[in-house]
Amino acid sequence: MPQTDEDEEEQGQSAPASWRIRLVYTALALIGLAIVFITTNLLTERFSETTRNRAELRIALYSGNILADLQRSSVVPLLLSGDPALIAALNEGIYTATTRRLIAVKREIGVASIMLLDGDGRVAGATDRNVLGQNLRAAPYFVAAQRSNETIFTATPRDGGAFDFTYARRIVQDGRNLGVIVVAADLMKHERTWASLQDSVLVTNSEGVVILASNHRWRGKAVDAALTSSDGAGAVARALSSATDWAKDPPDAYLSGEAVMRTETRMTFQGWRMVDFTAYDSVRAQVNGVIALEIMAMAIFSAVLFYMSSRRAKSQSVVLLRESVELRKLNARLNREIAKREKVQKTLEVAETSLAQSSKLAALGEMSAAVSHELNQPLAAMKTYLAGARLLLERKRPDEALSSFQRIDDLIDRMGAITRQLKSYARKGGDAVEAVDLRACLSSALSMMEPQLKTRALRIGRTLPRTPVMVMADRLRLEQVIINLLRNALDATKDVADPSVELLMTVGDDAVLSVRDNGTGIKDPSAIFEPFYTTKKQGEGVGLGLAISSSIMADLGGRLTARNAGSGGAAGANGAAPTGGAIFDIILPLLGSKAKAAE
Repeated sequence: MPQTDEDEEEQGQSAPASWRIRLVYTALALIGLAIVFITTNLLTERFSETTRNRAELRIALYSGNILADLQRSSVVPLLLSGDPALIAALNEGIYTATTRRLIAVKREIGVASIMLLDGDGRVAGATDRNVLGQNLRAAPYFVAAQRSNETIFTATPRDGGAFDFTYARRIVQDGRNLGVIVVAADLMKHERTWASLQDSVLVTNSEGVVILASNHRWRGKAVDAALTSSDGAGAVARALSSATDWAKDPPDAYLSGEAVMRTETRMTFQGWRMVDFTAYDSVRAQVNGVIALEIMAMAIFSAVLFYMSSRRAKSQSVVLLRESVELRKLNARLNREIAKREKVQKTLEVAETSLAQSSKLAALGEMSAAVSHELNQPLAAMKTYLAGARLLLERKRPDEALSSFQRIDDLIDRMGAITRQLKSYARKGGDAVEAVDLRACLSSALSMMEPQLKTRALRIGRTLPRTPVMVMADRLRLEQVIINLLRNALDATKDVADPSVELLMTVGDDAVLSVRDNGTGIKDPSAIFEPFYTTKKQGEGVGLGLAISSSIMADLGGRLTARNAGSGGAAGANGAAPTGGAIFDIILPLLGSKAKAAE
């Protein structure tokens, strides 16, 4: 239906208004993003500082408890060294009541254990009856106590990485060494308490060796070695974690691949230090809560704006509905015409089928889908405008009919553009060829495939050169090829018990990227790149991925090859795929050697 001057004026007024609305929405979106970004930075800094202050308070409490236990245990040897009962037992050599006496003292004071050693280093009395009679003459605490008049502290490593923390003092009477009293401080209870906490805690001696830790595997190691041994996530996982961790950059340390906050304090005892590792989970939770409220508020505000704009669109739709009534009548008339033409067309198709040659049928099969899809809409529109022009001529309105003829001419130009586009597609030329790093393309493809890779217990091995591998290629199309190969590898290994994919990049005369899986292999390597060839079940694929990938590589001046592992690039004589999986090679000329061929 032709437009009136009033309609054209109304559309001219609505166009600037729609642009203003878009600008308003764009400005609001940018403002919202800025608010979220600024709020995230400010809240992250504030909550991180709060978390660090709490960690400092906790570590002060933990270190205070340890020092209190050590101080309490250090007094016991001084008290027992002057105990008359113990001195009498050492003089007389009668120790029947000694063990009971030591057990009562242990129960009162709360130390780990107490031992009484005679002058020869033999255990005469102990709270642990299993060590009675043992000779500990060579023990470090016995030797050190014999040489000093003071209470000697010793941290002795034992089997399993744990330490014994003992206070030893010799018992002297009339200048004679009667024996040594040994008291073990119960510091292991602190490790048991730390194990139930969310934080990780450790204590090091003056030499930097871990002597107490919430993770028992850390004991006996330096701090850096302990953290490295517990970090099972690997360098790749740590890199991904640091790239996505917004809480702190760079993080203080990593525990099992997770960034943590490190808080350290010096203890006033023999150069000991305590270190606390706190996760950023609480910071993330608090920041995310505030950001969620902001996003909710912006969503409500956007909904109100959308409602107001939709009311205006509703009023415009009323006008369109009136116009659509006449268009429906015209459309019904056109449908009847189309039905008659389709009937005639089917009759012609039957006649042409008996006369067409096989080569023409093949060409028609390849081009009919694309041509009919691209040209069907302009043809239908031309019919509509012809019918409209006929009505206008019948109503003596030639000027408006010329407008319909002009639209038909525009559609003819559009059909010409479609045919030129099809010719261009047939040539498959690329306009985005540039120097790219093949390693960067592989990394980008792996990033895009990351959500699919995480759904499977799949091991991916990468062997890449340390220096850039520069080739001339269309980056997006090259990444499409790599993604197709990775998806095929995922499908090929879905029934394998221990699936793995190996990515090997080598540089010689050409740059070669090999994608190898441990799946079932290729049954027919000679047909793998043919269109519509597939071994997948119905509905899982149509067999075009490898054909398209091979075509892209040819356009880029390279090639894509496929072979079974160990087959040397050829299938067996009976066509069966050997075990070991499949290998696909992406081969491209290096930049500077064959750049002209790539272009």
